[in-house]
Amino acid sequence: MNTRIPESKNSKRDFPVSEVRRYLEPGPIVLVSSQWQGEANIMTMGWQTVLEFSPSLVGCLISAANHSFELIRNSGECVINLPTTALADTVVRIGNTSGADIDKFREFNLSVGKAKHVKAPLIKECHANFECRLYDDALVDRYNFFIFEVVKAHVAPTPEHPETLHYKGDGIFMISGQIINKKALFRPGMR
Repeated sequence: MNTRIPESKNSKRDFPVSEVRRYLEPGPIVLVSSQWQGEANIMTMGWQTVLEFSPSLVGCLISAANHSFELIRNSGECVINLPTTALADTVVRIGNTSGADIDKFREFNLSVGKAKHVKAPLIKECHANFECRLYDDALVDRYNFFIFEVVKAHVAPTPEHPETLHYKGDGIFMISGQIINKKALFRPGMR
């Protein structure tokens, strides 16, 4: 039996290493809300990754050029809000503006929710809100990489698997796809 893939199906082209994120983006686009000394802001972010289950640690790359950077750095907290595809246009528009120039909650008609453990606001229109406190800032100065601990999670009961946006670069988004259940293949104790 010949299992070799035909050359035409296996051929690949060189690809710019600066663009590999189009294939490796770790997760859905999120809206990060922050607050410091009475000023609130929202930023669109696609560069986050789960680092640990317990404590629940999430790593986030936030550019020092982003208006939210100093708010988060000074307050040591934020809320990671998970929008669904219903907010796709708003997600892009938030990313195209600066909180130094406008009040994004008012400009984009988003509802402020009160968090339980942080001062940063929740975005009520999002499917989930994760209240975060800065856990480790050792990589902030060198890489703009914040490590947060999720201290409270708020998740809508339905849908169980919401449609989320995943950025592919160049203005292209992918929507979370079909759910495939492979629980039966996992060893006991594995997630």
